[in-house]
Amino acid sequence: MITGLQIRAARAALRMSSAELARLAGVGQQTIKRFELVDGIPPSRSATLVAVLTALEAAGVEFVGSPEDAPGIRIRDAADRS
Repeated sequence: MITGLQIRAARAALRMSSAELARLAGVGQQTIKRFELVDGIPPSRSATLVAVLTALEAAGVEFVGSPEDAPGIRIRDAADRS
């Protein structure tokens, strides 16, 4: 799973608005904002968090570490995003 901190970092690295991420993930913008308020794993239905994770991965983010041990992100090169 991913953390709210990773979601915030990924959006910032991609220069993506919360509205754009919400649209790509098929969730409400308030859901994204609520997730980002938490540093750890946001309380939610797992399918909702997976939708956000999938949208960010499709945009070029790789999630590294684990929620308990050095959670972070890495941005793939544009050529690697296909």
